[in-house]
Amino acid sequence: MEFQSEETGSRYEGLSLVAASILLIGGLVAFYSLDGQLSKLPRLAILLAGTGAAAALTARTAFGTGIWAYLQGARVEMRKVVWPTRQESVQTTLVIAVFVVIVAAFMSLVDWGLSHVVQLLIGKGNG
Repeated sequence: MEFQSEETGSRYEGLSLVAASILLIGGLVAFYSLDGQLSKLPRLAILLAGTGAAAALTARTAFGTGIWAYLQGARVEMRKVVWPTRQESVQTTLVIAVFVVIVAAFMSLVDWGLSHVVQLLIGKGNG
């Protein structure tokens, strides 16, 4: 019997997700299709109502619960991040800029040298 209740629960969950999708798409369609009949504020209210209803319906499913748990975990991890100070950011940026200039100069020298070697090989060197 327990297996049937899990199957029924997943069936209702699937129906809930389909209904949430219909609500979201319905809000979008109403927003754009009622462009001539309603001003922007009522259309925006319809869009937000459809989106909110879809989010509320999705949140009641296992899928929505999983998404919410993931977002809460991401928020906890974000609090653990040690952000660099302004001075560290400026110093790092300057080091990268100097490195880019050095690599660009090196690549220019390599390009210049290879182009001269190729010109010598094909006979257009001195003249």
